[in-house]
Amino acid sequence: MSPEQVTFGRATLPDRQVAALRRAVRLEWLTIGFLAVTVLLVFLVLGNSQAMKAAWIEDLLSFIPPLAFLIAIRVNRKSPTLQHPYGYHRSVGVGHLVAAVALTTMGTYLIVDSAIGLFSGEHPTIGTVELFGASIWLGWLMIGVMALTAVPPVLLGHAKIRLARELHNKVLYADADMNKADWMTAVGSIVGVTGIGLGIWWLDAAAALFIASSILRDGLKNLRAAIVDLMDARATTFDDAQPHPLAGRVDAYLAGLPWVSSVGSRVRDEGHVFHIEAFIVPTGDDELTLERLEAARAGCVELDWKVQDIVLVPVTELPEVVPVTPAPDGSR
Repeated sequence: MSPEQVTFGRATLPDRQVAALRRAVRLEWLTIGFLAVTVLLVFLVLGNSQAMKAAWIEDLLSFIPPLAFLIAIRVNRKSPTLQHPYGYHRSVGVGHLVAAVALTTMGTYLIVDSAIGLFSGEHPTIGTVELFGASIWLGWLMIGVMALTAVPPVLLGHAKIRLARELHNKVLYADADMNKADWMTAVGSIVGVTGIGLGIWWLDAAAALFIASSILRDGLKNLRAAIVDLMDARATTFDDAQPHPLAGRVDAYLAGLPWVSSVGSRVRDEGHVFHIEAFIVPTGDDELTLERLEAARAGCVELDWKVQDIVLVPVTELPEVVPVTPAPDGSR
């Protein structure tokens, strides 16, 4: 991917975002490789621990966000067509939704399964294994594997969050958010296994319930965010913390033009980029020309790489559903 050729539909990425995209792709492939090793190691020492079972399933689910990200960035680079005039940016939102549904479904299942184990009074046991000619309690291997795999996802998560901000990619952010919390899964598993070793049988089921609750919480959080975006809610920042400030910047720029009386915009988050409909009330009919509209549109596009799909609509009165930005001096 050369910096000059990377596009998301009609939007051409600046060099900074191209570099961020390359790093994100490398990190996601690194994550997939790490998860493959982790899943194998955890499976080999799984035993009868419910906490270990829940941790293993969470590791399997962790494949979904990076795969969704890698597939989405391939799909949304396709150019718009007559069948898809807005392009394929929504592939990011679809990937976000798929990951959220998988997390929510499996989190619900694990909570029910763990609760049944806790309230039925199941007493799991952990035996010994022969390793290098010595008999070793399997629990030590479980604890060792979970301790070994606890730190790398946290480091990956922190690195991905910075890139998610650069790319405005909510799938990448969801993946990073899950990675950052993986240490809690590892600690919960270690507590559960230690409980079995000390004869505190219910600690294992309680740890499994804790891990399942973490999975369900991630699923519900991302499910809500994905559905809201797909329903064309007001565009927000990559972490859904607040309305995206870019909409205000566009309105402020347009309101500052000498021939504009007031302006208001509708902004849809298409995945990486925004689709903006900016409604403009001109100071007078004689002030409105095609040249001015085209220059205003070009000025908006220069504000940010995400504003490359913008439509300027001259109107006599702003729609009720848009925030009104009047001209700065109030005289126009």
